[in-house]
Amino acid sequence: MTTIYLIRHAQAEGNLYRRCHGWYDGQITETGKRQIPRLEARFADIPIDAVYSSDLTRTMETAGAIYRPKGLPLRIDPDLREIRGGCWEDHTWGEWLHRDQENLAAFLNYDPSWSAPGSETFPAVRERMDRAIRRIAAAHPGQTAAVVSHGSAIRTALSGWLGCPAGAGGPLKLGDNTSVTRLEVEGGRVNLVYCNDNSHLGDLAFAYNSIGSSGDPLTNMVANSVYFEPLTFPAGRETYLTARRDGWMASHGTMEGFDGEGFLRVAERNSARDRDSILLAMLDGRPIGVLQMDFDAEAERSVGRVPFLYLMPGNRAKGLGAQLLGEAVSAYRRLGRKVLRLRCAPENDHAQKFYLSHGFRKVGEEPGGSGHLDTMEKYIGLNKSKPPVEPVV
Repeated sequence: MTTIYLIRHAQAEGNLYRRCHGWYDGQITETGKRQIPRLEARFADIPIDAVYSSDLTRTMETAGAIYRPKGLPLRIDPDLREIRGGCWEDHTWGEWLHRDQENLAAFLNYDPSWSAPGSETFPAVRERMDRAIRRIAAAHPGQTAAVVSHGSAIRTALSGWLGCPAGAGGPLKLGDNTSVTRLEVEGGRVNLVYCNDNSHLGDLAFAYNSIGSSGDPLTNMVANSVYFEPLTFPAGRETYLTARRDGWMASHGTMEGFDGEGFLRVAERNSARDRDSILLAMLDGRPIGVLQMDFDAEAERSVGRVPFLYLMPGNRAKGLGAQLLGEAVSAYRRLGRKVLRLRCAPENDHAQKFYLSHGFRKVGEEPGGSGHLDTMEKYIGLNKSKPPVEPVV
């Protein structure tokens, strides 16, 4: 018999930003970096003979919690990857909710008929996950292996081993990030000992998830998933100025120094150069915020500037701001930028905590506001540094 601990990766950008990151090689988030030591502590006293992961960064980094302290090599197997999303990759779940709700419902229900241009199907993922687990078991008879994979891939595989209809998730919920499932493989059978255990996470359990781990998935999407539309001028002039006024007051506690016409001139210039540089964030058909980007500023330094990131009153402190941040990360990453940079009022405690908790750091100060603004930045380049691995043949 072979014992296999099947582990979902730590929280990654797709989970936090609520984007489809199947084969897209997104990064571990700040919360994910805090989850990984909890996973390491869980396995500290569990003997492990081999560690495997998919070849994506988020699984390999999570696997480091086990292979590094135990002095084992990391073995990679592409069959352990997440489902390939095709043209859905790196688009927000809110966009597909808005554009193709029926097909999104099929995806959330693990319907075997689901597909998008360039995607895989759930039965295909089930087949390759089953193949990978059986191959690992055959390579380690009488031993124990840790295997790090992805949420939908694990859920799809589990449904197969439990005898659910092809492509269906059945009663299974999507496991928490770093949740652990224990399998015993013997005589061609894959037996489930326990499923999606997250007891090691403590206060980091049930961190914000891309699809939601409880309740109706489509209802969760409607309530929490943002999509974006260009904010064009002159039609969007008053919407933009209202947002700027409220954002200024929220940041500084006074309207002293506010230059609405100056902000508007910059916004119109950005929009004229690229209509996608100023976006209206939408939730369930209503506007909830504004994201402004300047694609020209500091481009020669591989910097992506965000002059304005704003949520309307009633939409703050609900996890929605991360999705605006994720849209900026995605847009600038496509342009090859390595750093996301913005300014934040030092007296705006809420915004300061938000940016610091999402990986920003203060790198300087600039004139602005009622005196000066903190210059804050976050590295967004994709991690090309991979650990030494042993590919599975």
